[in-house]
Amino acid sequence: MPGQLDHYKELWGLAADGDPFNTHSSLLQPILYNDAKCMLKIAVSDEERRGNNLMTWWNGNGAAIVLLHDDAALLMERANGERSLTEMATQGRDDEAIQIICLVVDRLHTHQAPYPTDLIPLNTWFKSLGLIAERQGGVFAQCSQVANELLNNPKNQIALHGDIHHGNILDFGEKGWLAIDPKGLIGERGFDYANLFCNPDAAIATDPGRFIKRIRAVSEAARLEPKRLLQWIAAWAALSAAWAIEDGENPEPALAVANLALNRLNDIA
Repeated sequence: MPGQLDHYKELWGLAADGDPFNTHSSLLQPILYNDAKCMLKIAVSDEERRGNNLMTWWNGNGAAIVLLHDDAALLMERANGERSLTEMATQGRDDEAIQIICLVVDRLHTHQAPYPTDLIPLNTWFKSLGLIAERQGGVFAQCSQVANELLNNPKNQIALHGDIHHGNILDFGEKGWLAIDPKGLIGERGFDYANLFCNPDAAIATDPGRFIKRIRAVSEAARLEPKRLLQWIAAWAALSAAWAIEDGENPEPALAVANLALNRLNDIA
């Protein structure tokens, strides 16, 4: 892995500006490029390569600017602001954080076809939910039925970030708030708003009063029918719980969000 970093630093004339670090899907290092603070990101999975391609395609409109790239790596501007959406949400300014997130997602969604050719359809993304629904039934089965209704009757299909949450929209100072780390999906635009309801932590995400307030705020800001938004939240939260089970993690916070969405759907039915 260090050899890959050295390769790109030499290839692109980069200077280290911090220690390298790993995620499950990438190798990263803070970099200086022509005295500008940047981040070098090398993909080690197909998912991350799709995300890198989508970042490049967005061309800085709603997402961090990509300065250099190839099939495996990209060099992007590094966030230089001091504000954090997670801190906003946990310090009593969740309404403000939600509005910022919706504005950024709206910018990303203005990009028109032709889209990158390697984006993954939502039908493929949701396979784990159908599998666990067959085994466990219950909430998973209810949410899988909701997901199937959405996936079989899609609206407004576009390129999707796929992992919108408080930690993936950063403060870039004078350039404002910009997105990073997309999954690279394609499907109905409403899907991109669902994950923020599982974030930034379980206490906020599972608070019933906060949940209802967020539904109102997001449906208005994103111009989404509340019922359709609730359906995407139920589907996504159950999928997130299914992945947690697959990974040996705790599915309960995501299932709690799924139940909030299902209960609200029953109330407005």
